[in-house]
Order: sequence, then C-alpha cells, then structure tokens
Amino acid sequence: MAYACTKTGDILEINLDKSIFKRVGPVKKLFSLGVTCIAMLLNGDIIVGCGDGTIAKIANKTMAIKEQSKVLGGVTSITLTGDGTYFFAGTSLCNIYWCDTQNLTPELRNTCHYESINHVTFPYGYSDVFATCSMNDIRVWHSRDRQELLRIQVPNVECHTISFMHDGKSIVSGWSDGQIRAFLPQSGKLLYVINNAHVHGATALTTTSDSGRVVSGGMEGEVRVWRIGRQTQTMETSLKEHRGRVYDIQVNSKNSQAISASADGSCIVWDLATFTRVMCLFEKTMFMQILYHPDEAQIITTGSDRKISYWDSFDGQQIRDIEASESEINALAFINNDYFLSGGADKMLMLWRYDEGFPYYKGEGHAGNINRIAVSPSKKFIVTVGSEGAIFFWSVPQELTAKTDK
Repeated sequence: MAYACTKTGDILEINLDKSIFKRVGPVKKLFSLGVTCIAMLLNGDIIVGCGDGTIAKIANKTMAIKEQSKVLGGVTSITLTGDGTYFFAGTSLCNIYWCDTQNLTPELRNTCHYESINHVTFPYGYSDVFATCSMNDIRVWHSRDRQELLRIQVPNVECHTISFMHDGKSIVSGWSDGQIRAFLPQSGKLLYVINNAHVHGATALTTTSDSGRVVSGGMEGEVRVWRIGRQTQTMETSLKEHRGRVYDIQVNSKNSQAISASADGSCIVWDLATFTRVMCLFEKTMFMQILYHPDEAQIITTGSDRKISYWDSFDGQQIRDIEASESEINALAFINNDYFLSGGADKMLMLWRYDEGFPYYKGEGHAGNINRIAVSPSKKFIVTVGSEGAIFFWSVPQELTAKTDK
C-alpha cells in the first residue's frame, strides 16, 4: 500500500500491486489548507501534517481521526524516531516541535524568525543575551544555549532596527509604521511609543551613552534627536538634508556628534549640541553602514559599490578604498583597533586587518545576504543575521582573542 497526501485535505490509499485506487480518508472530514506531509507508524497508523498547523493521527483500518493537535504555522515536515514513539515536526513559521505519537502533545523545541532578520545587537558590556528583529517581532536570545528568552510581537508591521539603551533598562526599536517603540527587556512590556516619529518608517536609530537621547533616521532621509525622560519623550530637532533612506546612525563616545549614512550617497556628521551639519562625505554608492574606528580618528563606510572606504573623521577626506567583494556589502563591525568584519550579498563573513586592508579569514554558511553583524562585548564570538532568517554564531580566532584580552 502507498498513501498520498493532497492539497484538497484528504489522503489517498493506493494498492501498488494492482495499481488501483482503494479508498480516501479521513472519514467525513477534510483538513484545511491541504495535507502537506505524512509519516507511517509501525502499527500502520498514519501521522499527517496540514497547512493550517493541524497534526493528526489517522487509524489505518478505518481512516478515522484518532488524535489531533495544533501548532503555530503550517506543518512542512515530519520525522519519526527509530522506534516510532516520537517525532519532530517543522512548520512554516520556523518552529520545531517534539511530539509523542500516542497523544500528539506538541512541545516547542526550537524556533527562529521566519522572515529576513534586519538587525542584531548586544546590551552594553553584556554578552549572555542579544536581540534580533524581523517582520512582526523582536526576539531576545540566550547566547550560550541559543534559546529564545523573550518574544515581543507587533502584528502586521516590520521592525527595521533595534538598540539597547546604555543602562540596559529598555530596548528601543524603529518600525515600518513610523513609530519608535521601547520595551522592557525582561518582560517585553511596552514602555513608551513615539507616535509618527518618521513618515513611512523609522529605519535606523542609536542611543547615547547617558541613556538620555535617541537619534533616529527615517525612510525619507530625515534625522531626528529625541530627549527621553521618565514620563516624556520630546523631539529636540529634525534635520533634513538626506534625500534617501537613512540606513545607519552612529554616535561618538562623547555624545557630541552623530553620523548618518544614507541611500542618496552621502554620510553627514551632525553636531548634537548645535544641531548643525559639521561635514559631509560623498560617494557614488548607497551607503549601507558606517562606523567610527574604536579610537574615533577615522570612519569606515560600505555600501552598494562593493567597497570599504576609510575616511578622516577630522576633515572628512577619503583615505583609501578596498575592493572588498564582488557583491554589495551590507554590514561592518569592529572586533578591536586592528581587526574588523564585513558581510553582504556574497553571503560570506570576512575578517580584515584594518591597517593592511587584507582579509585574513572567510566564513561561509549563510544561504542569503548577511544583513548585520554584532561582536559580543566579551570579543569571544560573533553573531550574524541574514535575509534567509538565519542566525549564525562564529568564534573569534584565538590569536585575536589573546590580543583583545591583553
């Protein structure tokens, strides 16, 4: 006998010896959104997974439903253990469940984002947890066991960017509906919302080291500075010189200047005391990320022109270009003064020596574009996130770790 699952929500039994259709099941019921996967138990009963998230056990003799349960997302695969007493079920929402074949009680074992991950960040000085954001949600993860600790869901909107406040008391996020939302990092409770912070979406933000201000960028190129109080959040200034989406914003260690990178081919350094432009960097590219060197004497940028550029942070003069990839580069991160990382559409994580401009290590693993890179505050490991919804952990080479410890 062979059993075939169909998009109409039933199961066909076929006699292989005579090549004829025998019967259809389950009796008097069709499964919603079709039967997507199937597995047979040792006693002949059938386990089916359905597009609406239903997992059911069908009796072999009567084709009636014996047990059923529900999981999040359409069931895409079922794999039985060797003795047939348990099975794993994977779903379209990137959840993996562990179920017993007797009662079909699902237990969530692993989960991840089911859409492109836009950002990843660590709290200041703490490597045990990190946060990621994607469509509909923000998730906080434990670095050691790779398990999800907290999920913050906002339906039908996409989170573009996140940052921990320097004091660790809130997670600040920018969303596609133009709101800036802050959440408590332990409970996920909404702390405050800045309504209509940016038209068509808040796409970049960062926080100052005194936890008193948030600097954000929007889809239409505006850069805004917000004063965060205990009960109020007020806009100090709105700066509009970019003509395209702001992809990244960084603040220097003294909180005196911020620098924004935009799709219009410009990076602008802003004075956070006078709220005026200090200088502007131009290039024929869509700037995707910008970083201060740890000593803040230089700035590095990257973007759609596949280059990594070094700039003098005092006068804005370009120092050098590195042809870093055959595809556009989306992300940069410093490990220390001597080494930094890059990643992008070539799906490779590359480790560079800053002074030489030479790649010492290459890491392969992502199936999609690398969107962002975060180095743990301990400098022991690296986290990258991609457009395929994957989170990758990478070990920092030992010789770099030894230099960092010194």
